[in-house]
Amino acid sequence: MRKVKTSDELRPEYKREELGIGVRGKYFEEYSKGTNLVLLSPDVAKVFTTEDAVNEALRSLISLAEKSSGRSSRSTGSAKKRDSR
Repeated sequence: MRKVKTSDELRPEYKREELGIGVRGKYFEEYSKGTNLVLLSPDVAKVFTTEDAVNEALRSLISLAEKSSGRSSRSTGSAKKRDSR
């Protein structure tokens, strides 16, 4: 059987005009809507090796902060405002 040469092989060289017009930031707006990337310091990344580990730790911290401040995510005002009602 003969091997059929496919046309999708890479060429050794491409000319810039063959690649079309490049648009800087073409997908930036759409990309930034759906992501929230954060760069971890190397020492933090050693402890939190996965995305889930980071999220779990941050959720725990949020929960602890809400308990210690006496406010919940549904709170609408300060304690003084609530007491004066």
